[in-house]
Amino acid sequence: MGLTKAEEQVMRYLWNLEKAYLKNILDEFPDPKPAATTVATLLKRIIDKGFAGYNQHGSNREYYPLIKKTDYFSTQVNLMIRDYFNNSASQFASFFTNETKLNLTDLEEIKKLVEKKIKSKKKL
Repeated sequence: MGLTKAEEQVMRYLWNLEKAYLKNILDEFPDPKPAATTVATLLKRIIDKGFAGYNQHGSNREYYPLIKKTDYFSTQVNLMIRDYFNNSASQFASFFTNETKLNLTDLEEIKKLVEKKIKSKKKL
């Protein structure tokens, strides 16, 4: 089960902070900030889904991620490729390169990354 957009926003702050109390997470939100009870509810859902944990310090909880940001987004991208691009990475790449506003420099960098990955796979 994935995260809702609101839960994902809280997780992004938690990934950036690495460990945080509710107040620290609230401080990350732009104004107007959500109510502390709203963020506390989102944190409970995130914990229930297994994406974060906490250490109890007196009456305060120090939250921390249980999953790495890269692992989460890798899973999300793979699900998107499966669900929206017929499980075809080439269809995804075609969409990505044609429908986003990539400049020549970005395209050249992507090309280098792909070529480097191809070379490393050929060595196996």
